[in-house]
Amino acid sequence: MADAPKQKTIAENRRARFDYFLEDYIEAGIQLLGTEIKALRDGRANIAESYVSPEGRELVLINADIPPYKQANRFNHEPRRQRKLLLHRKQIDRMIGAVQRDGRTIIPVRLYLNEAGKAKLEIALAKGKKLHDKREASAERDWQRDKARLLRDKG
Repeated sequence: MADAPKQKTIAENRRARFDYFLEDYIEAGIQLLGTEIKALRDGRANIAESYVSPEGRELVLINADIPPYKQANRFNHEPRRQRKLLLHRKQIDRMIGAVQRDGRTIIPVRLYLNEAGKAKLEIALAKGKKLHDKREASAERDWQRDKARLLRDKG
């Protein structure tokens, strides 16, 4: 376990696993301003309602909330501005193709600082779940919880 990379998770989109079938995970860089990275290093961000949208030949993170940095006063950033994602051209083209061709959605799953201290965003291609899929996932989660409780009590 000593070889595991040291990543500090800043924000996680736990709702995404409930609402979508997540398929293809990719690590992307984010184009940030100076005050934004300082706010992230303080551990303040929210990606719960955000999504990734293709704009031209780029991918843009929309509606991610990085609150203003306290010490920056008038040089601060806009909290919910659009942020360009940094990926290889092949990755961008594959993601845009999946969105346009298959009707997939690109969902941010996790925002973290990697071992070099750079902000990275884990994104995934997602397919929306229907209501019966959500019920099935909820029932499965409840059964796993009950099973663990029974094994712990009787085992």
